[in-house]
Amino acid sequence: MVKKTGRPGYLQIADDLRQQIRDGRLAPGDALPSIAQLTRDYDASTGVVKSAISVLRTEGLVIGQQGKGVFVRDQADVNEPAASAGNDVLTKQLAEILGAVRDLGDRVARLEESVFQEPSKADRSDR
Repeated sequence: MVKKTGRPGYLQIADDLRQQIRDGRLAPGDALPSIAQLTRDYDASTGVVKSAISVLRTEGLVIGQQGKGVFVRDQADVNEPAASAGNDVLTKQLAEILGAVRDLGDRVARLEESVFQEPSKADRSDR
């Protein structure tokens, strides 16, 4: 379930799914639950769930197959995407871009947390 922590819901969902992938609850080749199922599980809108999946796609953790679903990628394939094609320069550039995108996402999340803090109970009772 998405919590009111100041961190956007789509990032909370992406964090949870990422953790499930990293700890093996969602293994390479496994399908993510459907968008409808994820909206029920996280009590979130379709748009929020799609945004979370988009984050995971950008990170290279999942891959979509038209008409079939979204599947967890084998991390060995993610870590060596262009090496088999012999294009090391492109691989390095892509890794740098991906790292920058992750860093930017973390920075935006920290900024949103500081700007959109939930008011304390004392602040709400003054109204």
